[in-house]
Amino acid sequence: MLRKLYNDEAGAILSAELVLIGTIAVLGVLVGLVELQCSIVDELNDLGEAFGSLNQSYTFAGVQSEKEPGVIKGAINGSIFVDNLDQCDGNECQIVCVNTPLPEAPKQATP
Repeated sequence: MLRKLYNDEAGAILSAELVLIGTIAVLGVLVGLVELQCSIVDELNDLGEAFGSLNQSYTFAGVQSEKEPGVIKGAINGSIFVDNLDQCDGNECQIVCVNTPLPEAPKQATP
């Protein structure tokens, strides 16, 4: 039965039908790729916000060693760093994938 169906040449596909099916398939793929791009951009924006919210401040005290009372053998100074808020650290920057369309206005007559 499958061999008979495979060898059947009675049906025909018109080129207009193929063009229509190809056009619909290409449009569907483009819409899917745009949505994929938007979701990837949103996830990378979330990842950037997560990195920006990390507090990288640190501090450590120094160490000092004396050979005998009053005679310093060696010393290491302490250090401190305070991580201040940078631009876009508080989730105030949004990367949007789709821009909202601008409203159309009537054309102005040129003098």
